[in-house]
Amino acid sequence: MSKHVKELFDLTGKTAIVTGGSRGIGKEMAEALAEAGANLMLCARRREWLDETIADFGTRGFTAAGKVCDVAKPDEVQAVVDSTVKRFGSVDILVNNAGISWGAMPEDMPLDQWQKVIDVNLTGCFLFAQAAGREMLKQKSGSIINIASIAGLTSSANGPFYAGYVASKAGLIGLTRELAASWGRKGIRVNAIAPGFFHSRLADAVIDIYERSIQENNVIPRVGDEGELKGVTVFLASDASSYITGQTIAVDGGMTV
Repeated sequence: MSKHVKELFDLTGKTAIVTGGSRGIGKEMAEALAEAGANLMLCARRREWLDETIADFGTRGFTAAGKVCDVAKPDEVQAVVDSTVKRFGSVDILVNNAGISWGAMPEDMPLDQWQKVIDVNLTGCFLFAQAAGREMLKQKSGSIINIASIAGLTSSANGPFYAGYVASKAGLIGLTRELAASWGRKGIRVNAIAPGFFHSRLADAVIDIYERSIQENNVIPRVGDEGELKGVTVFLASDASSYITGQTIAVDGGMTV
């Protein structure tokens, strides 16, 4: 007999690591997982934002811990995974959300900035998937959600010009497929979310360039609202998507249709 739909989306007893989980869409996705019943391990580069978010979540009855982490540093990544297992006993869900960007025309892009973006957005996601994946392989279950971007699917002649970011997100979509293929028969599902434009610290500078165009040309003619990534996050984390792997879901108001 199949599960009731409410059971399909229930994450009670599950534990999720959310990178870049202290602010913006990372915090929103963490909140969604906690509302569905999951324990949280949040990581971010700045302690003050992390502490603030964990305190906020605590007042709302969520079970949340946190650890400062630079996702490009393997030792720090492993420490987060080890702390999560020690505290909660398992790693069931990984949301690879931490990301940075740098804008410049390709001919002017400083190599160190290109490298920094690739290190965080692509290598960091691989390192976290690898470390969390080892725990999930022991459990023979797990869901990894990589936060890509429509920048990995499409580009614009009007900018913003951020070659490293685009390359990292396109690479992350490829990595999602490869990890899904590698681990699917061992109980681990790997999918990606490709958000369009949502207000965040990272995106706001770019949204200023794009918002009028989005209002004129998007199928749903607006920038994404707060909360509109919560449903897809819980869906991909939960048994509601138990037969879905290797996919990238664009949440972009139809921008890429």
